[in-house]
Amino acid sequence: MVALWADPIVVRYISGTPSTEQQTWARLLNYAGHWALMGFGYWALVETVSGRYVGDVGFADFKRAVEPSIRGLPELGWVLAPSVHGRGYATEAVQGVLAWGAKVLAAPRAVCMIDPANGPSLRVAVKVGFKEYARTSYAGSPTIMFERPLR
Repeated sequence: MVALWADPIVVRYISGTPSTEQQTWARLLNYAGHWALMGFGYWALVETVSGRYVGDVGFADFKRAVEPSIRGLPELGWVLAPSVHGRGYATEAVQGVLAWGAKVLAAPRAVCMIDPANGPSLRVAVKVGFKEYARTSYAGSPTIMFERPLR
C-alpha cells in the first residue's frame, strides 16, 4: 500500500502528490475506521493469479467540502497499480462493490468524483452506470461529479 500511494502515476489525478508512509498509514486507519463506524469502507484488491495487492476500492464518506454536497451519500472510489491498468480489474472491482452496496447500504444512490483528465476512470464510471450530474472543483482542481442508483 505504501508503494502504491507513493507512485506518482497513481496519485496524478487524486492529489498530484505521492503519499508518505505516514500518510498511507493514516489512509489505512481511515479505511478501518469507516468499517468500524460506518459499516462500509474500502477493500484491498488482490490479483487472483499472483496474489499481489494491486489497489483499493470501496465506499466512503469523507465529509468533503464540495458543492454540490455529497454528505451522507456513499462515495465510490478506486485506485489500481499501474502494472494492472487496462486489464478490466477496475471495472470488475467497481461492479462487485456496487452489487454489495445495493444489498447492504440504505442510500438510494452512490456518487463518485473524477478529474476530467482521468480518461480511464471516466470510462469505468460510465461503463458501470454512473451519469455526470455536475462539474465543480475540489481542493482547487476541476472535478466531475457522477451519480448512480444503488438499486
